[in-house]
Amino acid sequence: MPTIKYKPTTPARRHMSVPSFEEVTKFSPEKSLTVIKKKHSGRNSYGRITVRHKGGGNKIKYRIIDFKRADQSPAKVIGVEYDPNRTAYIALLENENGDRSYIIAPVGLTDGMTVYSGADADIKPGNTLPIANIPVGTMIHNIELYPGKGAQLVRSAGVFAQLIAKENGVAQVRLPSGEVRIVRLDCKATIGQVGNIEHDTIKIGKAGKKRHMGIRPTVRGSVMNPCDHPHGGGEGRAPIGRSGPVTPWGKPALGYKTRNKKARTDKFIVKRRNAK
Repeated sequence: MPTIKYKPTTPARRHMSVPSFEEVTKFSPEKSLTVIKKKHSGRNSYGRITVRHKGGGNKIKYRIIDFKRADQSPAKVIGVEYDPNRTAYIALLENENGDRSYIIAPVGLTDGMTVYSGADADIKPGNTLPIANIPVGTMIHNIELYPGKGAQLVRSAGVFAQLIAKENGVAQVRLPSGEVRIVRLDCKATIGQVGNIEHDTIKIGKAGKKRHMGIRPTVRGSVMNPCDHPHGGGEGRAPIGRSGPVTPWGKPALGYKTRNKKARTDKFIVKRRNAK
């Protein structure tokens, strides 16, 4: 999927690029599979801001994605659509009964193709099988962590995991980060690589486009007052004044590991993503 680059008619246009949407074949969502998406602007159930720099943005509706793939009847691809809620494109399927559903669109999935879900499905992009039925070395995405819960891993644009081993009732999967993780053989995964491969080459180009995405400006702590941030204060440009950078609440930041050292899922990680 090539990107479109603009002529430098303005400073914002000079480095801006947008996707060409060549893979997209359907340009309006399925109404029965969309729901209203309320804006909470980074606030929790008490209305307090827990994630800063969120707010505004275009009005969008959420597309209901079928991550479980429980229906084993063959389904035909009606169209590939853009989804404002995720980086990947989505494909609209229709089964023999006329029921429709959305799935994450892998590379190579086009209109008119038929996809299957079940242990007997072929090893082709878009088909979903239990990991026990997938050959070692296959590229996969939409991986379940708990059987029947639905896909939780490897769902972003252009990513894929690789099945590298199967033994003792579990499989070892190399994730896009480089981490090797143990997954149960009765968990499902989808064959292929997630589409929209060149998403990471897109350049936003201007601040206004970030506002359309619902992201508000970020202010550096070093330009704040001491009452607003631990990095603030001082005459002119001042150093941090601590052993390392911290958050506005004084917790270590930038490189500090936040994962719980006693996390119960540690036993499922064979190799860390940053292991050498």
